[in-house]
Amino acid sequence: MVRAAVANELVAANNTAIKFLFRSRKQTPKGVQNRIYVEANEALASALYGMNDKTLTPQQQRVEIDHLNWLTSDRDQLRRKQAREKEDEERTLRIVRALPDAFLYEYAGTENGETGVGKVGDELVRLKYSPNPSYSPPSRLEQVLTGMEGYLLLDKVARRIARIDGTLFKDVTFGWGIFGRLDKGGSFRVQQGDSGEGNWVITQMTLKMAGKILLFKSLNLNSDEVFSDFRRLPEDLPFAQAVEILRTEQEKLAQNFVPPRSADSKTTPQ
Repeated sequence: MVRAAVANELVAANNTAIKFLFRSRKQTPKGVQNRIYVEANEALASALYGMNDKTLTPQQQRVEIDHLNWLTSDRDQLRRKQAREKEDEERTLRIVRALPDAFLYEYAGTENGETGVGKVGDELVRLKYSPNPSYSPPSRLEQVLTGMEGYLLLDKVARRIARIDGTLFKDVTFGWGIFGRLDKGGSFRVQQGDSGEGNWVITQMTLKMAGKILLFKSLNLNSDEVFSDFRRLPEDLPFAQAVEILRTEQEKLAQNFVPPRSADSKTTPQ
């Protein structure tokens, strides 16, 4: 089941024709960011439309759009952004590819899919996972999996990952301690669901990690982000056109601001 779900996740990740406009509410110790995203051919266009659940001033809105217009006019900068996003995606997919081999799985019951977690009404299989002692990480990136345990929630019908929770039960070092360390107790959660027509979207990401980079620079990641209000866009969407869609949406939200639901509430993909 895990191998089938991972195979489907990889196919979906490589399907760049499916594009969405959506909103997010990201909470960190520094406050709340309200952001709009538009998926384009070249890269992901995004802009703040609120801070701490309050709309931006017209001047702050212009700053956000001016930055995107600058990216549109500077093709080199846009290509760099595209390359960074591709690298981030590839790192994520390497972790996903490793899931079937990096862990041992144990059946832990079932539950029903609900809004934002799997497909509503589908049976979700809960699997407890722990490190596979025979797994040999191919690089430092996958090394983190040797110190992780948690639960995987699979949609039995769609064969997709509805949620994955993980906790570090020990410190994990990278490059024999030279490059960095993640501290014991760190955790994460990623959940996704069917937004309609079989298209799955990420609905929530929670990350709490601490450690060090190069053994002297502190690392402290603490965020809870909910994604909502998904709307399908044309399959062929140039970045410049995505910026115009984003600008129009930003203006609408400024006129009729309704804060997205917090991470403690259920998400509602559309």
